[in-house]
Amino acid sequence: MKEAYLYERLENEKVRCHLCNHHCVIKQGRTGICGVRENRSGTLVSLVYTEVIARHCDPIEKKPLFHFLPGTRSYSIATVGCNFRCLFCQNADISQMPADHHRIMGEEMTPEMIVRDALNTRSASISYTYTEPTVYFELALDTARLAASKGLKNVFVTNGYMTEQCLREIFPDLNAANVDLKAFNDRFYKEQCGARLDPVLKTLENMKKMGIWLEVTTLLIPGLNDSSSELEELAKFLAGLDPDIPWHISRFHPTYRLTNIAPTPAASLRKARDIGYEAGLKYVYTGNVPGDEGEKTFCHQCGELLIDRFGFNIIKYRIKQGACPKCGSQIPGVWAD
Repeated sequence: MKEAYLYERLENEKVRCHLCNHHCVIKQGRTGICGVRENRSGTLVSLVYTEVIARHCDPIEKKPLFHFLPGTRSYSIATVGCNFRCLFCQNADISQMPADHHRIMGEEMTPEMIVRDALNTRSASISYTYTEPTVYFELALDTARLAASKGLKNVFVTNGYMTEQCLREIFPDLNAANVDLKAFNDRFYKEQCGARLDPVLKTLENMKKMGIWLEVTTLLIPGLNDSSSELEELAKFLAGLDPDIPWHISRFHPTYRLTNIAPTPAASLRKARDIGYEAGLKYVYTGNVPGDEGEKTFCHQCGELLIDRFGFNIIKYRIKQGACPKCGSQIPGVWAD
């Protein structure tokens, strides 16, 4: 166990956590919403420091990040726990373990061990993913600082609910993030996730201001967040923030506590992609539909095919020194020629 970062002590042995925008006030002997930060006699401790529940060497495209070191591998880790309660969670067996089963499991891995494994697997980065990295911030931060000193990049795959203080703490060692913008209405966030929309939008704004490479994912759930009007608002927000932000629109499959809704039709993904382009975004991708044209990267200026993909695999890569080989336009992203 490790004393938590970013909290304050209150009266009567209570503490207030400032890691995410729930700002949980936690009584002695209790945990916050995430289930992995516990008040022990007025000291907040992380119950998952070094308790790694999942680790894999993934293609960076799996995060998904399409404009950040494409074709490289990212050593990916997670602990149990989450500060959301998404009814459609794809990794609920580990993210909701503390809430659903009142258990914390994991294999002991220190930051030194994680960085060593990342280097041994010839990964270009470490991704903090699968569950919400904010809730294991102590492990993520200590690992990220060590990784940066060894020349590795650091990536968050996140719901974006961290505080600005949390982001400032890990900056500049956080190089890229894929943020789940799950919907563009507060009711969805409250009913489906147990959270609010505005803090996520603020995080997106903060990441852009700080220079963190940003990509955004929206899981399109039929009847819940897929109306044309809502998607137009979401796309316009992203385009207003920066039209260079890649937007990934992913196909929903029934899972966890949302099994009464059918998978997203491929036509809905393509319609959403069109909406993104009409709003002014330069790069809009479709996910969970292998072989779809929406997996490929085309030059925003001349339409030339730059990266041909199938699933998470790159078939052809034509970007040269960050530019389109046909028209010479600079392609937004972080490229490794």
